[in-house]
Amino acid sequence: MRPVRLLAFLAALFWVVPAFSQTGKTIIVLDASGSMWGQISGVTKIEIAREALREVLASVPQESQLGLIAYGHREKGSCSDIELAVPPAPGTAAAITQFADRLNPKGKTPLTDAVRMGAETLKYQEDAATVILVTDGLETCEADPCALAAELEAAGIDFTAHVVGFGLSDDEGRQVACLAESTGGRYFKADDAGQLAEALQSTVAATPEPEPEPASLEFNVKATAKLSDDGPALENSNEVRWDFHPILADGPSASSEAGGYGGVFEASLPEGRYLVRTRIGRITKEQEVDLSADTMQEIVAVLDAGRVTVTPKRSAEDVEADKNARVDVAFEGGQDGGYGKTSVYAAAGPITITGKIGKATAEESMELAAGADIAVEMVIGSGVVVPAAVYAQGGPEVEGSSVRFDVEAAKADINGNRKKITGQYGPGGGMDVPPGDYLLVARLGQAQASQPVSVKAGERTETVINLNAGVLAVSAPGAYRIDFLEATKNIQGRQEKITGTYGEEAQDTFHPGEYEVLVTYQGDRAEERRKVTVTAGERTEIAIE
Repeated sequence: MRPVRLLAFLAALFWVVPAFSQTGKTIIVLDASGSMWGQISGVTKIEIAREALREVLASVPQESQLGLIAYGHREKGSCSDIELAVPPAPGTAAAITQFADRLNPKGKTPLTDAVRMGAETLKYQEDAATVILVTDGLETCEADPCALAAELEAAGIDFTAHVVGFGLSDDEGRQVACLAESTGGRYFKADDAGQLAEALQSTVAATPEPEPEPASLEFNVKATAKLSDDGPALENSNEVRWDFHPILADGPSASSEAGGYGGVFEASLPEGRYLVRTRIGRITKEQEVDLSADTMQEIVAVLDAGRVTVTPKRSAEDVEADKNARVDVAFEGGQDGGYGKTSVYAAAGPITITGKIGKATAEESMELAAGADIAVEMVIGSGVVVPAAVYAQGGPEVEGSSVRFDVEAAKADINGNRKKITGQYGPGGGMDVPPGDYLLVARLGQAQASQPVSVKAGERTETVINLNAGVLAVSAPGAYRIDFLEATKNIQGRQEKITGTYGEEAQDTFHPGEYEVLVTYQGDRAEERRKVTVTAGERTEIAIE
């Protein structure tokens, strides 16, 4: 696909969205992960996205309430790198464009949590809300976009998500299309001209189908959903979805003639035979019905399901659910789940509930009766390790995201290797770790230190590691390369190189001791060597002219 065609497609998408939702606010969720440096016909995806925003937002009405969320643009390897860059408000076009122009893709793809942030920012449980996700990859942070879509659709007043995929395969597209399909939105596949034309035709240039002739009755079908055969109707539920698909000569139509939400659903449909799909959560039932234009047909869908509400906790003493816990409920024919306190519908029969906080897991199996509404408190033994580091006893503190912390098994295997449990860049935050004894390791430049740490369920363990290190900075005008070497030769007569870089300046972190700096130049200029001493907790600067 030529870049200009893709640009036109994205422009059409953002421009058409107001037609999908005439009220409420809209947030664009923009992928700024490292893969956005990939190219389409010689132009990077991030450049195409920037140009689309610039072109479209220049003509968006001032009263349009738009916002922007970006992810993967500040840290490598971080699943929490999600930023509300521009809160939704009128007149934000320039701010969105300017922020997009500064993006430097580098990180992972936490698209599920980014869409969740967009929905929560828009107060989707109170107001009409629309999120547009633009992504060139799949979720890389162990989250389930399909489960999120069901959660948002069930809890939202009028929530819609639209998804545009950059160069995704059909299988990859299906893994994110559920965000749109489950919320009444559209998924747009953008990887060739034919599919682009089809998408534009169905959004921009589509001609509305003529309204059916009015039936003699106000409604000719009344559909009622029940969880069990002898249970009550779900009259006040907005979680039940109905779709009526006309049955044609070659089978049911892919599109529905009518559909909507409610435990009781009424509609007026053209006379004929229909496949009726009834869905609540991940439970779907199908039945065929014959409808007459002048006769009211009442149908009942027995979903043969129950409701399970799981409250995950780090310890039995906790009162509130842990919002970082992932809960999944598996049942015959499927599974459903979410984060924090999770309520899902499951098929009647044996079910398995699995909870996960980081590497800590818990599992419970039970029988679920049709129509039952059960509550489960699940303890997922986990604590939080909050790391920090200092260069020397008493300080200074190590700041910034360059320092790497890892929680490793306390006991090494027979080869001397330790299993890594979890890790993060930068101090603070918190790492979810199962209860037990571990080794907390900190690495910064050439310096590394570790110390034991004990973790208890439901507790926060703050640990400070002394790196016992200093910073060595070298300035050498005109240098071609600067290398840091061991101060003395080894028993084989070799002076080992520790690290180095090209250019006139170099800086790294080392344990205290003697080192040698080697500066090389291009041309006839002779190399320069300088002995230097690194002191823990201090910055040593040398200039080699």
